Amino acid sequence: MPASPPRSVVRPARPQRRPQPTRQAPRPPVRPTRPRRPRWAMRAVTTLSVVVLASAGIGHSVMASLDADIARVDPFKDMKNRPRAGHGMNVLLVGTDGRDKITEQERRRYRLGGAPCHCTDTIMIVHISADRERATVVSLPRDSYVEVPAHVDETTGQQRAAHPIKLNAAYAEGGPQLTVRTVEDMTHLKIDHYLEVDFISFMETVDALGGVRICTAQPLKDSYTGLNLSPGTHQLNGGQALQYVRSRHVDVASDLSRMKRQQRFMAALIERAASSGVLLNPIRFRDVTRAVLGSVRADTGFGTDELLDLGRAMRNFSPSSSEFTTVPIGQMGYVVKGIGSTLKWDEARAAQLFQSMRDDKPLGTPAPSTSSGPSASPASPASPTPTPARPRGPVPVTVEVAPQQIHVQVENGTATAGLARRLDAALAATGFATNRQPVTAARHDVKRTVISFDPRWDRSARSLAAALPGSELRAVKGLGPVLRVTAGADFKGQARKVRADDPAPQGEPAVIRGDEKVC
Repeated sequence: MPASPPRSVVRPARPQRRPQPTRQAPRPPVRPTRPRRPRWAMRAVTTLSVVVLASAGIGHSVMASLDADIARVDPFKDMKNRPRAGHGMNVLLVGTDGRDKITEQERRRYRLGGAPCHCTDTIMIVHISADRERATVVSLPRDSYVEVPAHVDETTGQQRAAHPIKLNAAYAEGGPQLTVRTVEDMTHLKIDHYLEVDFISFMETVDALGGVRICTAQPLKDSYTGLNLSPGTHQLNGGQALQYVRSRHVDVASDLSRMKRQQRFMAALIERAASSGVLLNPIRFRDVTRAVLGSVRADTGFGTDELLDLGRAMRNFSPSSSEFTTVPIGQMGYVVKGIGSTLKWDEARAAQLFQSMRDDKPLGTPAPSTSSGPSASPASPASPTPTPARPRGPVPVTVEVAPQQIHVQVENGTATAGLARRLDAALAATGFATNRQPVTAARHDVKRTVISFDPRWDRSARSLAAALPGSELRAVKGLGPVLRVTAGADFKGQARKVRADDPAPQGEPAVIRGDEKVC
């Protein structure tokens, strides 16, 4: 592009810059030695990562005009007794279900009808390392059991004492500030920046980039959101991408499976932004940014200078620079009176995860070296996830859904006493979440073991069938998330061991690099 004339008259507070584009005169890498203000807070903030992928050739006045489009919020107002800052930078990213600007056509096409809950649909912590070499993204399940601190309820205006809720309800009760306070209380991480994205900004971001490529080895179908992807690679537009990251009824894993898809989408979005020329095309970056900034809210500490500085720092960012995980879950289906079923964190392992983030250490092992011998890279000693031992005996069959996420009710379909109890014990020993309360079926002449399942949980049914070779799969609409196994005369007392295709030790977070999640 031709060089722009100097515009120092519109930016007196900044030092004079050379007019030629950065590509013609690359500047040496900037190290984080200037304490003027945090500048790396937004590097890999998922759906709006393109916002921080600014080219150094963009002028200050152009960025100032974009800065004016960002709605501001002060989530840190009057906050006291906050956690001590660690190394690096932490950004709290929340996705809300705001849909006020959705067109009627989009509502019908992408199943966006209904009243919004004014709560957070997605909650993530993005940690940026102090050396600007790595981004860590930790998903916090929306159904996490939390205890919010005392606050004024935004809906009623009444003072409320501390009480238990699901994490996504903190936004409805106290907005961004209560959400930040709750996350800081749970993680003991200091949140440095806050970014809020709604449905409109999400779709416009994807469309402005020309879509995002997603691949799946299995069919993905959700009647609630309208998601319907066949196995293979798909180029998703904004609305389709929203269906992809919102779907919770693809399988019994529900929110946990959805978070994996969100992480996969984030990696794909980063790859798309890095490879589409946005970094090197100031005009395109400006157009992409304008398309999305009108629908986001950010804290007051993130402005024009941060956009420019972050853009220069991110020119070499790629999916391999990022790592993704989910906070370790200690108990699924933790029932709380007045709240319902929640997910309770594994406190010890979660504390270890967040301590690694405070210490600015990578969570996963580095990419294996292509060389061999002593020069190969060793595993990172900072990883909280140990290397699994090589399994002994028969190798487990790889399945789509981890057995720990599949809930099972066993019943006896024969006249053989105790058969259902043995089948229940065999499945539990393999890792399936049986209820340990086998019952007697209506029929007592079943020859072949039957797995009855709701069609929405077909992937779980296939995973369960792998553990019971020769069993019959039978779809039953409306059965719900619990699969029913009717023991037949063919059951011989054992179940085959199975494992998920991206397993982690139970309770441990699986840490995946971004380049392992893209097609």
